[in-house]
Amino acid sequence: MLPTLRALWQADGAFPSGSFAFSYGIEGAIALRQGMETREFAQLIAAIIRHRWSSFDRIALLRAFRADGHLDAIAAVDREVEASTLIETLRSGSRRNGASFLASHARLHNELACHLRDAVRAGNCPGHIAVMQGAVWSALGLDEELAQLTSGYSATSGLIGAAIRLGAIGVLQGQAVLRDSLPLIEELAAEPVPEEAEMESFLPFLDIASARHAQSDLRLFAN
Repeated sequence: MLPTLRALWQADGAFPSGSFAFSYGIEGAIALRQGMETREFAQLIAAIIRHRWSSFDRIALLRAFRADGHLDAIAAVDREVEASTLIETLRSGSRRNGASFLASHARLHNELACHLRDAVRAGNCPGHIAVMQGAVWSALGLDEELAQLTSGYSATSGLIGAAIRLGAIGVLQGQAVLRDSLPLIEELAAEPVPEEAEMESFLPFLDIASARHAQSDLRLFAN
C-alpha cells in the first residue's frame, strides 16, 4: 500500500511542485475564447488529456520511468521533449515546473532528484516536468500504472485549478469537470505504451492561444 500512498502524496496539490504558477496554456485559451461555457471547458480539458497528456506527456513519463535512473537515458528523453515542444512559453514553463519539482525532492533527500537537479544546472538536460516525474516516481517505488494515474490526475487538476483562479469557472463546476475526467484518464492510462512509442501532440487551438497570449501585457500565469 505504500506506493499508493506515495502516489496520493505526489498528486496532492499541497506538494510544492511549482505548478501553481503555470496554467498549462489554459490562460491563453480562456483569453482567446471569452465567455467559455462549462460544457465547452470540459470538452477542452478532454481534448488536452487525450491529445496532449496521453500521447505526449504520458509517453515521456513512461520512457523516463523505464530508464531506471540512468541519467543518459533520462536526458535523451528530456532533449526529445525539448525539441518537440514548439511553443516557447509551454517549453519554458515545463522546464521551470520540472526544476521546482526536482528542488522539492532534492530537499527531501531524494538521491536521483539531486543528480537530476545537478544535470539540469550543468546543462546536460532541460528538466521537463513529465520526464522528471517519470524518473523520480520510479525511484519512489510507484509502478507504471500509479505513475500514469498520478500524472493524469495532477495535470487535469492543474488545468482546472488554473481556470478557477482565472475566474473562468466556479469551484464546484471545476470539481464536476475533474470528476467527469477521471474515467478518461483511467481509460487512456490502460492503453499499452511500447518501448518504441513516439511522442506526439496535436492541439492547434491551444498552441495558437498560448503563442498569442505570450505577447499579452497582463498575465496571471507564467505560461
